[in-house]
Amino acid sequence: MLTLVLGGARSGKSRIAQSICASGSKVTCIATARIEDDEMRARISRHRRARPQSWITIEEPLAIADAVATHAASMDFVLLDCLTLWLSNFCSERRDSSADSLEAALQEEISRLVAASAASHVVAVSNEVGGGIVPESPVGRVFRDLHGLMNQYVASQADFVYQMVAGIPLQIKPAGRRPKASPTKRRSHSKTRIFSS
Repeated sequence: MLTLVLGGARSGKSRIAQSICASGSKVTCIATARIEDDEMRARISRHRRARPQSWITIEEPLAIADAVATHAASMDFVLLDCLTLWLSNFCSERRDSSADSLEAALQEEISRLVAASAASHVVAVSNEVGGGIVPESPVGRVFRDLHGLMNQYVASQADFVYQMVAGIPLQIKPAGRRPKASPTKRRSHSKTRIFSS
C-alpha cells in the first residue's frame, strides 16, 4: 500500500505521516536529507526527536527504492521522508544530465519505489513546490517541473493522498475511487473527510 502526504513548508506533513505510521509496531523511517549546514543539522535533529525511539531510521539520500525493498516486507510501515530532498539529491548527482534523461531516470526510480511499496504500507512525504513564482534559473525550472511530474506519478499510483493545508490533512484520494466530474449535478456539501491525528 502507498500513501502520499503533500504540503508546503511547515504544513505538518511529517507530523501527519508519522501519525499514520503510529499504529504499527514495526516501523522503518527512510530519511533522505543530507547534513550540509547547521540549519539542516538542526532540522534533522528535530525530526529524529519527533519519531518514536523504537522506530528504525535508515539514512538514504539516493537509493530509496532499494531501501524500501530491503525493509518493507518485515515492517508494518515504511515512512519515506521526504521525496523533495531525495529529488534534490537525485538531480545533484546527475547535474550534467539533460532534462529528458533526468525525467526518464526519475520515472524508473519512482516505478521501482511503487513496486516495492506492495510489500508493506509505505507513507511518502513530498512538498508542493509549483504554486509560487516561476524560478529564475533554468536549473530551478527543471527541478520544479520534475518535482511536479514526480508528485503526479506518485499520486496516480498511491492508494491514499493527503494534502496538508495549515496543519490540517485533507484526504484527496480515497483507495479505489476516482473523482467524478459532473457539471450538471449539484455537489453535496458534506464535510470533507480528514485524517484524525
